[in-house]
Amino acid sequence: MSGSDERRNVSAEGAPCWVNLMVADLAVARAFYGEVLGWSFRSSSLDDHLLVATAGGHPVAGIGARRPGLAPASVWTPYFAVRDADVTAARIRERGATVAVGPMAMGDGRVGLAADRDGATFGFWEGYTLAWSPGEGRAPARIDLQTRDVFDAAVFYGEVFDWAEGEDVDVAYRKDHVLVQLGGRVILSLRGGGVQTSPLAHLRPRWLVNFVVDDVERAVAAAMSAGGTRPGPSPATWAPPGFSRTLQDPDGGLFTLSQRDV
Repeated sequence: MSGSDERRNVSAEGAPCWVNLMVADLAVARAFYGEVLGWSFRSSSLDDHLLVATAGGHPVAGIGARRPGLAPASVWTPYFAVRDADVTAARIRERGATVAVGPMAMGDGRVGLAADRDGATFGFWEGYTLAWSPGEGRAPARIDLQTRDVFDAAVFYGEVFDWAEGEDVDVAYRKDHVLVQLGGRVILSLRGGGVQTSPLAHLRPRWLVNFVVDDVERAVAAAMSAGGTRPGPSPATWAPPGFSRTLQDPDGGLFTLSQRDV
């Protein structure tokens, strides 16, 4: 959904197909993420206000300029591949969640933006997708939902994206978290424990995008120099096990860094 010619047909309905960030100042975000993650950028054919971040020539993520009056928070948002955006939107509404935008035409596909029952923002995309998947190549290492009731969230997303019926997507339930796998590889985690026991019970639910770097400490130092911050000792510093740093970009967008395996 970056507008690139590097496309393939949707092969795994309900799997993440892209991540995107909307910011107040596109130039500031471009400079920040270029410095911290070493990204290059090109324009997107989908929208004049969208950039496609690339690493080693491969698409990684989208960053767009926020329209005045819309989306006041800077939030990294995962998009999920679907075969019918209208059916997905209906499922979201039927389960008490909100479709904030769309579905509407964009490029050669259709897109929608929604919030789950606890307010975590996510998108869905009907159409061609990139050869992009969490944990592969230069894509984010993993995408993680922090929520108050992980099992309620798993039921919601499982029904919206039909995980139980998908041939490629598998869901594994653990004591206090849920793992979503594609071809045996973890692409999503839902964490937080039961509604009464969750250590995140007072957090605003959100999706966190985790990027892999060669040197976490160097990336953290670059982020500080480029106007980023490290959240103080509060629940917002939560990151899934194995991930070492949670940062905020100059516009307040949270993301997580992990060390690349040698």
